[in-house]
Amino acid sequence: MSSDPWGRVDETGTVYVRTADGEKVVGSWQAGSPEEALAYFERKYEGLVVEIGLLEKRVKTTDLSSKDALAAIEHIREQVDAHHAVGDLDALKVRLDKLVELVEKRREERKAQRARQAEEARRAKEELVSEAEQLATSDQWRAAGERLRALVETWKSLPRLDRKSDDELWHRFSHARSQFSKRRKQHFAQLDAQREEARRIKERLVAEAEALSDSTDWGPTAARYRELMAEWKAAGRAQREHEEDLWNRFRGAQDIFFAARSAVFAERDAEQAENLKLKEELAEEAEKLLPITDLKAARAAFRAINERWETIGHVPRDARPKVEGRMHAVERAIQEAEEAEWRRTNPEARARAEGLTGQLQAAVDKLKGEIEQARAQGNTAKAEKLERELEGRQALLDQALKGLQEFGG
Repeated sequence: MSSDPWGRVDETGTVYVRTADGEKVVGSWQAGSPEEALAYFERKYEGLVVEIGLLEKRVKTTDLSSKDALAAIEHIREQVDAHHAVGDLDALKVRLDKLVELVEKRREERKAQRARQAEEARRAKEELVSEAEQLATSDQWRAAGERLRALVETWKSLPRLDRKSDDELWHRFSHARSQFSKRRKQHFAQLDAQREEARRIKERLVAEAEALSDSTDWGPTAARYRELMAEWKAAGRAQREHEEDLWNRFRGAQDIFFAARSAVFAERDAEQAENLKLKEELAEEAEKLLPITDLKAARAAFRAINERWETIGHVPRDARPKVEGRMHAVERAIQEAEEAEWRRTNPEARARAEGLTGQLQAAVDKLKGEIEQARAQGNTAKAEKLERELEGRQALLDQALKGLQEFGG
């Protein structure tokens, strides 16, 4: 009889293995010595050890499914339970039990992981649905449309939920997209209608603008062009393929009119500038008549100057008050001199002459005060105008004083 710590072979060639439950028959060996029999079944045991080791490694390091792992464990367990090997079979059972525990633990972990992933996927899809429903009411057509397309791609990358939940969320998601697409389609249909209406309006405006382009009724036509421009802006944009061409025609018609007007105005401005120069020369010539020493000669000279003045055309509007004011100042001085002469030669005028002299003196003093005030305020133009008027009043005062002296004589 031959034996080792885990098994033995009896006189009949029967091989036994020792277990916690006692000896178990492994098999019968008649082909050789008892040592060869034990060695053979020990190799069987080593094969089981290697197989269990490989299975433990697969469970720990690969994604072997729990179902396949348990089937493999059961297959090895059947071999261990069959006692066809010599070795520590109880230790193998303990390893298999621990491996079952590990597989169960991994199964629970994977189940929990799948539950977490499913919950994360649910939250992610709910967030996608929520954003899609918000975008469904947006008027930012390009940005919202691009974002919705990106949401679809994100949805495709997420794992499916249970059929009911996934279908419900997809229905909301798809409805939001459809709602946005419907609103966008309605918007652009309305926009197309508006642009077509704008095209019709602008065609009419272009036709009128082109009809007015050769008008020489400068003021009313320019005002009408301003009205047409306001109508153009209020009409909105036409279709892109029409807008630029219509604008070029509209603007071109205006350019023709305003270029013609500018040419006429430039010629008129040059003529009026020359007229202003001539009238300034006449005003200077008239001002040389002051102070008046010979009323009759001054009156005749001013009349001749004024006749030449009347033959000269318009001057620039902004220059008119100043140059005409210079002539009016000389004219007033002559009129006042005439009145003074009349009073001097009038037998009843002595008392009035004395009063007039006082009034003229007060007027001169007042003008001097106004001139000082204007210069203090920096209003040079007003000061110069008042000084010219002062010259006339001073001349009249001098004349009145002379007349009063004559009364006294």
